[in-house]
Amino acid sequence: MSSSASPGRRDLNGRIVAQGRLARLRSRLRSGAEAGPLSLADEVVEVAGSEDDAVASSTALDASSWRAEDEVILRHHLEIPSERVDAAAGVAALDGYERVDDERWGPLPVPSADGLVLLMVARVQLLDAMHLSQERSRMASLGSRHGGAARGWAVLQRPPG
Repeated sequence: MSSSASPGRRDLNGRIVAQGRLARLRSRLRSGAEAGPLSLADEVVEVAGSEDDAVASSTALDASSWRAEDEVILRHHLEIPSERVDAAAGVAALDGYERVDDERWGPLPVPSADGLVLLMVARVQLLDAMHLSQERSRMASLGSRHGGAARGWAVLQRPPG
């Protein structure tokens, strides 16, 4: 996992948004965790997630403690044959995802018993139900193209306060 700080706030597609002068000044005046953009190295808690493909993104987000105005770390759990993991991680990286493989955010999902390996990828972005659905679909396609499947997702944010 990369520990480099994120260079700026991200949009709904994970792209960096250039800040204007007023936004930079406001961010300097804020204190603590809110002072900078979210990064994969920040302390976060899981606020939403599911391992059930049938659960609608809007339903999952509505039932969660997700804060729409704050950036999130969107993490996907895929099961891929071991010989295809690096290729799948490379394709995910094209969309700004980084491979994460530690238990810092909680216990790792247990891979199924059919010889597939767990691949977790994450990126920082703003989020809404439509973009979450889009990313879930993208990850399902990625898993399928590499002989595996998407097994779940999680939304993580800084603790409130």
